Amino acid sequence: MAAFGKPLLGIFVTHAHPDHFNGVHALLDGRDIPVHATEAVGKAIVEIADAKRAQWGPVYGDEWPAVTAYPTVLLEDRQTVELGGVTFTARHVGPAESHADSYFLASADGGAPTAFIGDLAFHGTHPYTADGHGALWLDALTTLTADLADARTLLPGHGAPTGLDVLTAQHRYLRHYRDTVRELAQGSPTLSQDAKDELDRRMQEFAPDLPLTWMIALGADAVATELATS
Repeated sequence: MAAFGKPLLGIFVTHAHPDHFNGVHALLDGRDIPVHATEAVGKAIVEIADAKRAQWGPVYGDEWPAVTAYPTVLLEDRQTVELGGVTFTARHVGPAESHADSYFLASADGGAPTAFIGDLAFHGTHPYTADGHGALWLDALTTLTADLADARTLLPGHGAPTGLDVLTAQHRYLRHYRDTVRELAQGSPTLSQDAKDELDRRMQEFAPDLPLTWMIALGADAVATELATS
């Protein structure tokens, strides 16, 4: 890329959310550059891209791209790709923060890897919880803490580069969020507006000064539904 004085040799997509795959088309700009994703992520993007465009295109207008650049190289779990002397290893996670999550380990010369973790952990913001896979997400975070023990740096999709503590913090946040939704929902698959307002108040008290507070209520019904049916 021009900012780094380096050619763009490949693109990696960690999960099937439009804020992560919508920009691929602009990055390609007509060039023949491989777009990598795990098989599950690639399949999920194909399944949801048109529906998301129909849903959000009228809201965002020209800001929402008219076309989707789909992954062209689908990777199995632990499959590697070498680009510019850096080895990238794909790691399949499955449903967690989104309907299909993954992460990539990048290492050079056998050194400690850098982990591109997508939205498996948000660093310094309220997270998106509206896809309703909270239990699986918690399990994934527990596994990741062990799997990434040797990683030099974790690069989340939202927030600054960080270390393993971000996984612990995300796990703690999700547990508190789910416990609060469970208490307020009382077995119902939805929350009243008053209950959502109380959830918002409690989560801002739990995690003060974090941005994206609008996401607190956004995922409330999805989490309540998951808890009511589990």
